[in-house]
Amino acid sequence: MDIKQHINESDEELEELETEETEAEIADADAQDEEDAVSEYNDNASKFAELEESLHEANDKYVRLFAEYDNYRKRTAKEKTETYQNASAQCIEKLLPFIDSFERSLEAECADENFKNGMQMIWGQLQDFLNKMNVTAIDALGAEFDPNFHNAIQQLDGTDYASNHVCQVFQKGYMMGDKLVRPAMVAVAQ
Repeated sequence: MDIKQHINESDEELEELETEETEAEIADADAQDEEDAVSEYNDNASKFAELEESLHEANDKYVRLFAEYDNYRKRTAKEKTETYQNASAQCIEKLLPFIDSFERSLEAECADENFKNGMQMIWGQLQDFLNKMNVTAIDALGAEFDPNFHNAIQQLDGTDYASNHVCQVFQKGYMMGDKLVRPAMVAVAQ
């Protein structure tokens, strides 16, 4: 064999070895790239899962906060309405003794017709005001006694009314809407 031929064969073998090494390196690199891709995919998947969980938690907190705010808004609106109604009822309650006195004064005899007419006009205005405030007198006479609306201060025998019915009204009771302002002071038949 010739040296040239031997060198050529050696060069070919060397090229083959280099090609095999390069192919092995490429295969190793491909395997490493696959492992890196899988690792990156897993990292991205776990980050996505974490972000999705964070989003779910944030959404849950938002929904709860919105519900709490809505409840707060409704509660404060209700409290505001109740405060207004309670203040109005207290004001009306303080006016009732004056209304009772005014009503009794209208029943008294008066020689001056102009004065009597003027008082009745004022009484009409007062009644209009009470109607606008949704204040109504409790119709107690002849009604069955109800401790929620009547304050019994006396029991009477021998009346024309059935037992446990109001037979006399000493002081009118008043309602403001469905709220009791003052119970009627009554006598009840036995």
